[in-house]
Amino acid sequence: MRDLGERRFPSPLPLSDIVGDGIGSFTSDETRVRAKIETGPGEDPRDDLFFQKAGPRKRIFFDPRETTAAIVTCGGLCPGTNNVIRALVLGLSLNYGVRRILGIRYGFEGLNPAVAAPPLTLVPDSVEFIHRRGGTMLGTSRGSQETGIVVDFLEKARIDILFCIGGDGTHRGAHAIAEETLRRGSSIAIVCVPKTIDNDISFVGRSFGYGTALEEARDVIDGAHMEAKGARNGIGLVKLMGREAGFIAAGATLASQEVNFTLIPEVPFLLDGPGGFLEALEKRMDRKGHAVIVVAEGAGQHLFSEEPVLRDESGNPRPRDIGVFLKDRIVSHFAAIGKPVTLKYIDPSYIIRSVPADSDDSFFCNALARHAAHAGMAGKTDVTIGYQHDIFVHVPIPLVLERKKRVSPEGRLWGAVLESTGQPATFGLPVAEDPGAALF
Repeated sequence: MRDLGERRFPSPLPLSDIVGDGIGSFTSDETRVRAKIETGPGEDPRDDLFFQKAGPRKRIFFDPRETTAAIVTCGGLCPGTNNVIRALVLGLSLNYGVRRILGIRYGFEGLNPAVAAPPLTLVPDSVEFIHRRGGTMLGTSRGSQETGIVVDFLEKARIDILFCIGGDGTHRGAHAIAEETLRRGSSIAIVCVPKTIDNDISFVGRSFGYGTALEEARDVIDGAHMEAKGARNGIGLVKLMGREAGFIAAGATLASQEVNFTLIPEVPFLLDGPGGFLEALEKRMDRKGHAVIVVAEGAGQHLFSEEPVLRDESGNPRPRDIGVFLKDRIVSHFAAIGKPVTLKYIDPSYIIRSVPADSDDSFFCNALARHAAHAGMAGKTDVTIGYQHDIFVHVPIPLVLERKKRVSPEGRLWGAVLESTGQPATFGLPVAEDPGAALF
């Protein structure tokens, strides 16, 4: 865990380090949280990772009266982003007494003076109602900026703590910024708050927005079910977000309980032929006369293997449209065998990610932001706020970047999906287990 240096200032928080005195307590740097609470055959528990527990420190690195903090939101929209911004502003200003908080506009490009919109000055009054709206009051964008230019800006603006709210690309950018500040000897803390409704960030048991996404997706799936049952040979096909991880598709399937087939990136499938998906769907239609299919946007990309890989501005793979592909193949397949279907295709992705956070996510966002504020004021850097076994922890960003969290084809979540849908474990193709997936 990287620290900027000696903590010379007492925390202004009204806490205690005496256990049992009825007052909330400070957290020691020596308190650790085990990454795994369960080991399997052949695993040595001594090889387990331990994380530093997050929370307020008794002594802090920055003098709150002289501290300037900045907040930037990057990547796609996600329910709860405004809640995190609001909780950071309130925590820094009301609890620590930080007087200057800047809102960086439109992602990392707001840290490049050549293209940046002027930053906002954030105070409690300016964020009073933002948690009731979706999106981000600061705006967002994808892609990085030249690291040297970004650090030049941070130094010139005398920013002491940069809070980066975002996913995988944001963490890569934040790590590069932290490396450059450390190389220069600049005392600037870089702290991330993990944001992705895909829920695919390593060592984060859940990321904010995921619960809200499941709630919204369930309503869509239930609507698709009604559409399917209301037509002769009806099929409801719903495409949900999840480029490389199927957590939303799997979670929404279990939340709805109306899904007959769930397709995710981690489990490749054969489309045609014996044991393939279309054969299984045909049997379902013969038996029940309707079906509901949920497909993650990154599923079935092996079916496009001859086409070039597309990437977004952050360098992440951009999946081919499996939803439209499946729609066309399903309709043509049943027409060819003389059993035409009525298929309703629904893609609610951008609606789901732009709604306000539900109550559970709002609660979670507030806790994430508070722990990020504590970490920043304590001088932690190159760190993100993780969540293990209902405990918030400090996770070094390089560790996050080593691999993404995935749905394990051998794990409990996917097993529950198979039990709920009744679908085959595979559709004609073997699944190669990711050796790291079981960790998550």
